[in-house]
Amino acid sequence: MEFWYECIECGAKFDPAQKLYTCPRCRGLLEIEFDLAVLGEELRRNPLRGPPSVWKYAPFMPVRDLSKVVTLSEGGTPLYRCTRLAQHLGVRELYVKYEGANPTGSFKDRGMTVGVTKALEFGVRSVACASTGNTAASLAAYAAKAGLRCLVLLPKGKVALGKLAQAMIYGAEVIGIQGNFDQALELQSRMCVEREEIYLLNSVNPFRPQGQKTIGLEIWDQLGGVPDRVVVPMGNCANIWAIYKGFWELQSTGLTERVPRMTGIQAEGAKPIVDAIKRGLERFVPVENPETIATAIRIGNPVNGPKALRAIRRSGGTAESVRDEEIVEAQKLLAKMEGIGVEPASASSVAGLRKLLE
Repeated sequence: MEFWYECIECGAKFDPAQKLYTCPRCRGLLEIEFDLAVLGEELRRNPLRGPPSVWKYAPFMPVRDLSKVVTLSEGGTPLYRCTRLAQHLGVRELYVKYEGANPTGSFKDRGMTVGVTKALEFGVRSVACASTGNTAASLAAYAAKAGLRCLVLLPKGKVALGKLAQAMIYGAEVIGIQGNFDQALELQSRMCVEREEIYLLNSVNPFRPQGQKTIGLEIWDQLGGVPDRVVVPMGNCANIWAIYKGFWELQSTGLTERVPRMTGIQAEGAKPIVDAIKRGLERFVPVENPETIATAIRIGNPVNGPKALRAIRRSGGTAESVRDEEIVEAQKLLAKMEGIGVEPASASSVAGLRKLLE
């Protein structure tokens, strides 16, 4: 299947054999696009088969040689029907997609299986990221599987220590900086641009969200249809775009008739996208010093913010912010009513839904 880079701002297209992060013409974000008419025909001839997993959806993946895929059997995570919580909140049906069942405990594994596979295709020997926890753990695991050197830059004192330990056990080289995540990402991005032998695998990388879009594909697969709404925590904002893109590609290939309303949730102390949606701004205004107990979404200048705004608006969705106390309450509620334990960032989606329903 043919694919290419396409800038979401100026529309320029580029050869995917190049190692690009942003548009060489306007510095806009890049997306990977396919000929969806051709893909639709292929899927009608050869329907998707087997249980859900990232690589079940290989026709949607921008990988040339599937024999080189770096995988830890990611994806295929449970979609729990939460009957008691639904009754408590006053909704007809409610499901929780439990991404903690991925190999390193987060949805980042879906992106890294594709991203690290592309690193091998590009012939690099080192991969790198800036992280507050989950991204570092995931990249380190997949780099280890692929035999690549892994470099992690993190904001000192502002990380999930369990995830940091996980990354180090997998063999990552970890460097702490005095500053926040946004500053760490800026430094790491600059290093990867200057040193061609290192491949950046933060979510600015256009290939990584291609794996994450399988969350949307799996939800459709597991439900046997498209839900009315999908509620997603927003940190660096790649996931809400990726899930939207998965549903949009299903619709564009003729497998579904609609896209769910995408709803993004941010913490009160780090809510630039929520502010932009509520104020009707074309572009978001970064939060200089983001603060929240939910470390995975403690990001004030999300790289994929422009994509998040598009996903929410094109799907007719919305965005909401929640206080740390509301996040903790939702975390306890999900555990006590459904037996599902999640980290604070994940619980923010339940807190946000609860707030929207009040």
